[in-house]
Amino acid sequence: MYSISKKIKLIRQAALAKNHFSNDEIVPAAVTQFICCDCGQENSVKIFPYESGFPIFQIYNEDKVLSRNELLENKIVTETSRRISYLGELTVNDLPTLYFGTDCQNCYSKYFCVFSYGEWQPGLTLLKISGVWEYEELE
Repeated sequence: MYSISKKIKLIRQAALAKNHFSNDEIVPAAVTQFICCDCGQENSVKIFPYESGFPIFQIYNEDKVLSRNELLENKIVTETSRRISYLGELTVNDLPTLYFGTDCQNCYSKYFCVFSYGEWQPGLTLLKISGVWEYEELE
């Protein structure tokens, strides 16, 4: 799990076994798998609440890694509701949104994972993985 700081190009979205977790499914971590688009390897992803990920703002700030439009056009995030704009311009499900980079365990293709985590309503905590996308770094 790593942050991404260079400009990237999304190639395609990987198949994800499960993308929605709630309450006890999140403790101690939300665990799912994605299939590598290049070699077909099943890769495991573990997301630990309050430990995993980096703020999505790092990705679209000054179009440093991806532009705001690229994130919206690929349906990775949506514009945040005005009532909770303190979370940033772009979120998944109007919850705090994070990302991380990971690699295929077999062929080392690079992947970009975006997820949100937080209390949706009293007594209901959600972790929603927007998706996992294969990417390549641009020079």
